[in-house]
Amino acid sequence: MLYPLVIWYGQGQVEPRWLAGLLLLAAASRIPTFKVSTVARWFMLCALLLAACAVWANALLPLKLYPVLVNAVLLSVFGFSLAVPPSMVERFARLREPDLPDVAIAYTRRVTQVWCAFFIINGALALSTALWASEAVWSLYTGVIAYLLMGLLFGIEYLVRLRFKRLHHV
Repeated sequence: MLYPLVIWYGQGQVEPRWLAGLLLLAAASRIPTFKVSTVARWFMLCALLLAACAVWANALLPLKLYPVLVNAVLLSVFGFSLAVPPSMVERFARLREPDLPDVAIAYTRRVTQVWCAFFIINGALALSTALWASEAVWSLYTGVIAYLLMGLLFGIEYLVRLRFKRLHHV
């Protein structure tokens, strides 16, 4: 979460190749949390590729693309779960309620679709700010605004879920 702020603060003070070390540390610190899955391997490979590009070119842009990569991976995982059920949100829901009725399964599928739309929009905005905005604007969006939007979406979905449960007696 602090990654964009560190990149913003470090730019101009530290060479991008050294900031790339942060990306490597961020990626390496996540290795223990990943199951050895194809998605995790691709994510790590792409993160390492971004870091390598930053080191090789001593450029900030590859580092600013990391949030775009995160959104692309999340979109891939959530989107794949729509093609190969159960949907990602259904998987989360079944952790609390293993026996979901059909109406709840349809609801979780719709919520997964909403998250996919969020990842598309958020990733596009992260890409736009990386390419065309200042480091301060990029950091503000990827380090603050994107998280506020994510929290807002969580909050709205929670309220909609409460209403859904009340209407459908789930």
